[in-house]
Amino acid sequence: MTDKTPKVSRRDILSIGAAAGLGAGLASLEPSPARAQTMPQTEVAKLADLAPGTALDFAYPDEDSPAILLAMGGPVEDGIGPNGNIVAFSTLCTHKGCPVGWQTDQQMLICPCHWSTFDPAKGGRMIIGQASQGLPQIVLKVEGDAVMATGVDGLIYGRQTNVL
Repeated sequence: MTDKTPKVSRRDILSIGAAAGLGAGLASLEPSPARAQTMPQTEVAKLADLAPGTALDFAYPDEDSPAILLAMGGPVEDGIGPNGNIVAFSTLCTHKGCPVGWQTDQQMLICPCHWSTFDPAKGGRMIIGQASQGLPQIVLKVEGDAVMATGVDGLIYGRQTNVL
């Protein structure tokens, strides 16, 4: 009598395990209902009030999330408005959550705790310092004569999710 039981090698077991792990990992990339929720749309400023060089503090998406809106001197990465020069960022440093400040003379957002420096003209990228990533950028749009905050690109420091 011959044994018709299929032989499963160690390689087969490892391949099946790897495929299952990859499938589970890819399934986790599907947006969960919480991630799919929209953020509040909030008016931040009027276009007419945003001359180049303007820096305006505000909170978004809630009162515990300080942010800054900047009207830069010329077009910038992801800028909005007629000149493509308006951007906004969370002001919580991605290193330890210290509040970054706008340095007009350097045109940079700088953290006073450990000197992480972020370039708002380049999407809030970290230029130097202890932070490991750029500042979360507030997604803006122009609606009529108003600049509206509509979302956040990146995770605000100290949160597991930006969803309220």
